[in-house]
Amino acid sequence: MKNAYIGILGGLAILCAAAAAQSPAALKVDRIDSPAGANSSVPQMTVAGDRLVLSWVERDGTKSSLKFAERTAAGWSSPMTVVSSDKMMVNSADVPSVRAMPEGFAAHWMMESGPDPEAYDLRVSWSTDGKTWMAPVAPNRDKTMTQHGFATLFPMADGGTGVIWLDGRTTHGEEGDMQLRSAAFDKAHKSLSDTLIDSRVCECCPTSVALAADGPIAAYRNRTAAEIRDIYITRLGAGKWSMPLRVHADNFKIEACPINGPAIAANGKDVAVAWFTAPNEKEQSLVAFSHDGGRTFGKAVKVEDQGTLGRMQVALAADGAAVVGWVEFANEKSTLRVRRIAADGTRGPSVAVADISGTRFPRLAVAKNEAVVAWTESEKDSSRVRTARIALR
Repeated sequence: MKNAYIGILGGLAILCAAAAAQSPAALKVDRIDSPAGANSSVPQMTVAGDRLVLSWVERDGTKSSLKFAERTAAGWSSPMTVVSSDKMMVNSADVPSVRAMPEGFAAHWMMESGPDPEAYDLRVSWSTDGKTWMAPVAPNRDKTMTQHGFATLFPMADGGTGVIWLDGRTTHGEEGDMQLRSAAFDKAHKSLSDTLIDSRVCECCPTSVALAADGPIAAYRNRTAAEIRDIYITRLGAGKWSMPLRVHADNFKIEACPINGPAIAANGKDVAVAWFTAPNEKEQSLVAFSHDGGRTFGKAVKVEDQGTLGRMQVALAADGAAVVGWVEFANEKSTLRVRRIAADGTRGPSVAVADISGTRFPRLAVAKNEAVVAWTESEKDSSRVRTARIALR
């Protein structure tokens, strides 16, 4: 009888150990020194292979400067400046970016194009060393004084540069439809195209692109004639974007933009999309996985513990689990939180990173077996971009 009891205990221990091994581990967040200076805000992070780049904007009077630093084994590199201007358009949702490319760096930002605050143009530039930058060019070929923003840069398979953005060339005030468009540049940075992807999308939800085994996948918020604003993806192959595919049937109906775009990450044929939705005014943050390069997606998994404001971020760890960031809203307080979610939907414990304004957009990226988080923190009458790391081994 005693031996049988010991055997039962041993079996339970094995089962518990197996369950623990399968469950995503708790994440440990360590704050690290940020390369951003005073009056900094609107962080963005991009990853190319093992190269992680953090960009941000610093204000000095009326002048805004787009700066960036690269993550190294010794910490952040010294900040470098892409452009400084008193005509740069800056807001918390539509932010510029810098990303590593095979032969240096590419950057994008927005410039005012007229008296209307909704009128601004995209600018794209390249640098071989991060110090000297080419004269910027516009990816859009129209000359309208309308919105051209919420862009995402990505590398093309042939060594060129791709970009998607929200384009208001067919809008007039509150009339007309916002489009999702793309452009391509060759290795010599010559413009090759200005292509329509979707003729009616949400007006001001950020876009996202991930590089999967079969090429780039773009994620964005669609807008139907019935004002359903669910998340869609489209894949770029053989120079053409695929028919847009809805990730999940939320049936989120709203007659205004929620300013809450999706995040997408990919590793080979594994893809994860994270997004905010609120059907019937029930706010939710969700993540869904695909294992066939974004052609189909599994069941949506709830991300938050209590209330949520969305502002989603997602990256894939080496084991296929998603590291997800979002802004939790509970007890009248907004908190940036992260958690690990296994590909089968098993959730690890959530961890608080920092208190954060619900109108600001945090960032999260994975490279070299660590996740890096960036956010904007208020400082008296100013603000500063802060960073933290999460070891994934």
